[in-house]
Amino acid sequence: MSAALFGLGLVLMSLGIVFLFVAALGLWRLPDLLSRLHVLTKADTAGLALVALGAACVSGSLAALLPLLLCVVLVAISGATIGHLVARSVTRRETAP
Repeated sequence: MSAALFGLGLVLMSLGIVFLFVAALGLWRLPDLLSRLHVLTKADTAGLALVALGAACVSGSLAALLPLLLCVVLVAISGATIGHLVARSVTRRETAP
């Protein structure tokens, strides 16, 4: 494994950690549920993707790429689905007669 690939992996993982920190900060600071849900689904998916891509670069093996990719895809699908279901439930409850 080259030093450049290892360095790129560390940079990608650091950026992913920053995204995850911003998501945590958004959960704490944003005023309403829908805003918190938005920041959580977007930043967590991007943060996890960056951390997984960085981990793939650091590991240097193609065998590690498949489980990392599967993890990112499943989190992206589940995050979007759960976010949509929660948002739909909240908006239906607010507009109920």
